[in-house]
Amino acid sequence: MRRIRIRVAYDGTDFHGWQVQPGLPTIQGVIEQVVGGIEGRDVAVAASGRTDAGVHALAQTAAFSLDNPIPVDNLRKAMNRLLPYSIRILSVEEAAESFHPRYDAVAKTYEYRIWREEICPPFERRYVHHHPYPLDEDAMARCARLLEGEHDFSAFAAADEKDRLGLSKVRRIFSSSVERSGGRLTYRVRGSGFLKHMVRNLVGVLVEAGKGNVGEDGVRERLRPGCAVPCGPTAPAQGLFLISVEY
Repeated sequence: MRRIRIRVAYDGTDFHGWQVQPGLPTIQGVIEQVVGGIEGRDVAVAASGRTDAGVHALAQTAAFSLDNPIPVDNLRKAMNRLLPYSIRILSVEEAAESFHPRYDAVAKTYEYRIWREEICPPFERRYVHHHPYPLDEDAMARCARLLEGEHDFSAFAAADEKDRLGLSKVRRIFSSSVERSGGRLTYRVRGSGFLKHMVRNLVGVLVEAGKGNVGEDGVRERLRPGCAVPCGPTAPAQGLFLISVEY
């Protein structure tokens, strides 16, 4: 049995996220269907994490096990021939039998893209959150830096079925920044791991900081263990990209 590691890019617009859902198109479901056809049996494909409906990826990492002896280059070509054009396999390689794309990851990087000009170009609209209204972008940048370090991010996490397990919601953010380039304002965050809707909730609070509704003390309060501030607001999905996963 071979362990295969792949890097996947996808446009999440027309999918209900990564995770298989009965009767709905998902990234995992489509890839499992293609790999299962090549292998001749059902194949489980695991990823570094579940992206939400409408979220995109430049380089998601996934893995599965095969008996088929097909060379990795031919497997990549076969998968891309069978997959829709909105999902592309960037690379395929052999991995250690024990490799798991989620549990072995040491860092992930996400970007959230906001289009700031009055008119959003039609070729940007699927990949940005269009917000042409006034924002103090310097205040957003200052608040973004406060997120760096190890914190309890419970106030930035949506309810999850795993909550019943009582798992820690402490995560380490290695870098957190807001930068403007032309009409696009980009929030880029690199961390040890992320909770459900965490990046979209971080962006939602940063936008509130840009509106003047949340100050630096408000961000610090949300990072305090036991914070009673409700989660959110949650930024729309289409502006979010998984950029890379590190091992």
